[in-house]
Amino acid sequence: MSSGFFAFFAHTGLLTVLEDEGLLPVRVSGSSAGALVTAAWASGIDGPILAAELRQLTRADFWDPTPGFGLLRGRLFRKKLEALLPVRSLTECRVTAAVSVHDAFSHTTRVLERGDIATAIHASCAVPLLFHPVRIDGRIYVDGGVSDRPGLAGMPAKIRVLYHHIESRSVFRGLDSRALPRREGMTALLIEDLPQPGPFRLDEGRRAFEIARRAARTALERPIHGDVIRIEK
Repeated sequence: MSSGFFAFFAHTGLLTVLEDEGLLPVRVSGSSAGALVTAAWASGIDGPILAAELRQLTRADFWDPTPGFGLLRGRLFRKKLEALLPVRSLTECRVTAAVSVHDAFSHTTRVLERGDIATAIHASCAVPLLFHPVRIDGRIYVDGGVSDRPGLAGMPAKIRVLYHHIESRSVFRGLDSRALPRREGMTALLIEDLPQPGPFRLDEGRRAFEIARRAARTALERPIHGDVIRIEK
């Protein structure tokens, strides 16, 4: 599942439909919002439980402005994750979870498959200028979507992949980073014109969840032609 700011609402909408149909992954990967949803599911949180948490989410759950290299310290976000996740280590997950983070010094992607799961998700979601960077083993990491927007770095080559792509509308991203990725054995789902939730637009996230659920059901009813399924909301 790709990054996309507060796209964890739409990702969770898709996830709940896959669970309804018994289409469960044997490995998951993601960046930022995609890392949050895939790793949370891998830890043992089923889609309806994650959806219920998101419906109750308020800005106060993660809003902790503190001076530093970003507006928010991230302590509240980390505490929320630690209270929610049923396991503490990525290696305890029910399937392998690969979390992409961006190394702020080497400007490269690192894929985390071991270590503290809340810290890994926190680092992958540490949007530059919004959250403070996250230190892991002496390295400084920020949002995995900086260098791996699709969240595919943790997926081995030549295996079958269902990829949920959130379109980027950011003026700060080049055309290459906004392009829909292609790879052998991968089918991509693109739901067009999803609402754009954010810290001050959480209701749009709840709309995105419902739209993604409906679109996912529509996608499953269609025969697949090519490697991209495009659904209008």
